[in-house]
Amino acid sequence: MHSGDIYEPAERLRLIHTHFLAPGGGGPRAERVARSTEPAAALRLEVYDHMRDTVTEAAALAKSLCDDQEPYEQPPAAVERVYEWLVAETDHLDERKQRNRDAVIYRQGLQHAILMGEADIIRRHPCPECVTWGLVWDRHREQVVCWNRHCADDDGQPTTWTLAQLAEDHIARKNRRAARAT
Repeated sequence: MHSGDIYEPAERLRLIHTHFLAPGGGGPRAERVARSTEPAAALRLEVYDHMRDTVTEAAALAKSLCDDQEPYEQPPAAVERVYEWLVAETDHLDERKQRNRDAVIYRQGLQHAILMGEADIIRRHPCPECVTWGLVWDRHREQVVCWNRHCADDDGQPTTWTLAQLAEDHIARKNRRAARAT
C-alpha cells in the first residue's frame, strides 16, 4: 500500500538540485547584496543544507520505521531517487507506518515547493479544522495560516498549522477517499 505520490516531491527535489543549487539560481530567496571582498560560495548553502537534510531525514525515517534496523541498501547518490528508495525500504511495513512515511514525503514535497517560490501550493489544501479553502503560507512564521474568520480562536487570531500537520491531514484524507472508493 502506497498512498502518497512520490513523483512530485522527487521532481521538485531534482529541480532544486539542477536549478536552485548554483549561486544566482532561481527562487524567491535570490537577493541583492553588497559586493564582497571574498569570492562567493560555489553553491547556495541553504539549498545544499535543505537537500542534505532531506536525504538525512529519509534515511533516519527508514531506520526508525524498521525498528532501528539498518536499511537493506544505502540511500541513492541521486537525490531525486531518495523517495523511491524510501518506499522500497519500507513497503513491507504495516499501513500506519506507511502513512507516516507518506506524510513525511508529502511534507518534504511542500518544503521543496516553498523553497522554489511556489508557496501557493498551500492554497490547494482545505483547512484541517474548518475544511474551507482559506489556507496561505506565512513565510515570517513559517507556518500555514487559515484566514477564515470562523476558524479563528477566541481572540480572533487565525488558526495555524505546521507543514507536518497539513501533510498528515492530506494523507489521511487521501486514504479515506481510497477506502470509500473500494
